[in-house]
Amino acid sequence: MAITLTENAAKQIQQQLLNRGKGIGLRVGIKKSGCSGFAYTFDYADEVGANEQLFKSLNTNVVIDIKNLPYLDGSQIDFVKEGLNSVFKFSNPNVDNTCGCGTSYSFKEA
Repeated sequence: MAITLTENAAKQIQQQLLNRGKGIGLRVGIKKSGCSGFAYTFDYADEVGANEQLFKSLNTNVVIDIKNLPYLDGSQIDFVKEGLNSVFKFSNPNVDNTCGCGTSYSFKEA
């Protein structure tokens, strides 16, 4: 199992934690949402829970709930600026389809 970050994503997470003044990393998850079925969730992680796994990439921590690992395994998280917007972007080998607006996705069948 692996989750990796690009240099841009690692820098962004580190900067946001510094601005916040606390935290150990970025918590990433998935939720049911949108027309394709799922969307990514992001939050600060102040600790690693009993049902979570910690990944370290470029000296930056990512915390994932273990029930989401099969859906996120092999993903790379990037941070990109698109016009006036800045977003975390996933390269996830487990995604089958995305919706037209690109905010939700479905997974490949197991």
